[in-house]
Amino acid sequence: MVKRISTILIIFAVFVAGAFWMPGFFASNFKSRKVVIFQKPEKKFWKIQSVDTMKYSRDLALEKLNDVHYSEEIDRQVSAIAELGATHVAIATPYDEKFYPFLKRWVDSARKNGLKVWFRGNWSAWEGWFGFSKNMTRGEHIEKTKQFILNHPDIFEDGDIFSGCPECENGGPGDPRVNGDAVGHRQFIIDEYSAASGAFKSINKNVGANYYPMNMDVAKLVMDQKTTSKMGGLVVVDHYVSTPKQLTDGLLQISKQSGGKVMLGEWGVPIPDINGKMTDEQRAKWMTEALKNMTGLGDNLIGVNYWLALGGSTALWSDKDLKSSGMSEVVKKYYSPGVIYGRILDEFGQPVEGAKVSIDGNDVFSQADGYYQYNTVEPVDLITISHEDFKQNFVVSPELDEQTDIILEKENKNFISKLLSWIEKIPCLNSLNC
Repeated sequence: MVKRISTILIIFAVFVAGAFWMPGFFASNFKSRKVVIFQKPEKKFWKIQSVDTMKYSRDLALEKLNDVHYSEEIDRQVSAIAELGATHVAIATPYDEKFYPFLKRWVDSARKNGLKVWFRGNWSAWEGWFGFSKNMTRGEHIEKTKQFILNHPDIFEDGDIFSGCPECENGGPGDPRVNGDAVGHRQFIIDEYSAASGAFKSINKNVGANYYPMNMDVAKLVMDQKTTSKMGGLVVVDHYVSTPKQLTDGLLQISKQSGGKVMLGEWGVPIPDINGKMTDEQRAKWMTEALKNMTGLGDNLIGVNYWLALGGSTALWSDKDLKSSGMSEVVKKYYSPGVIYGRILDEFGQPVEGAKVSIDGNDVFSQADGYYQYNTVEPVDLITISHEDFKQNFVVSPELDEQTDIILEKENKNFISKLLSWIEKIPCLNSLNC
């Protein structure tokens, strides 16, 4: 009996002494056991996830300009794009004042469906659309683009992106690969970006104005590191190739050459001259491989715009009824992925920073608050968690879209850690209900 009392007194003395010596340490470990519940994170692989509407928003702009019933068609298409998990819809209506009412109908539909807009129009005179004379100079293009932004502030929202001159090489003075004027082409897009960004600043709208899509070969000629830096560190390429590997290899190559981030402005299959004829199953397989490869590019790729929704060989939907297709389901899978997320904690409920969470051969690391997140399109069989100071841990078949907190145990415990572990096992000490 005396021996038992002595043991209890010794333990009590050690505990009290430790509490006096390290009050901050004990306070931090025992002040609260309340579980932190995070809101479900935003689920997307890319900052910009867009689908293009050019065949309808541009090519039919004159024909449907005064057709009041056409708004129903616009809403059907934009709603279907939103359901894929898109963040943006690409609208290619010309910027001429004549077409402004038609452009606004598309933009209004985007807002109604919770989407941001990628303005991918141009001036009709740049390429000679709709009977306009192809006679616009670079200087006129810059001034008119600036005035368009200043004259229509209400059409823009924070988070939109704006292209003053998509595939500029197709109009104006021509293609720098042909006319030899790469220097002039560079200066033009730099000057227009400066004018457009200044205009957006004047109307107090946070709109990205450095999105100038171009053919990959044009980008290789024009977008050197100096130019890319002046364009806000961004290169936008429209790229059609034979294989998924060629697509991602090209994106990595232009990112390395330019020193910038990349936006994939157009991509899709099949382009008959490149891909030949493809069945729906072949298309879905090609697109799945391409999108999977693109998720592996990390921060090098900030966004993708699938070309297009309806109206061409690469269309996601085969008819105006917008019935679900194998291609649209592939895009939806990658635009609306599942997510595994939660916190990495030690035995005392404190966050562990820098723990490596390995999933399907990919690694993510926990943040200062212990938070980790991994987007995936397929169920996950196993999570492996490791940290140099802790024993490895595993989670088998974690639930998608449900918070999964993971506890790590110290690899080598010192005296205090052992004491705290012992205290943790005392009934009720660590319970909120006691």
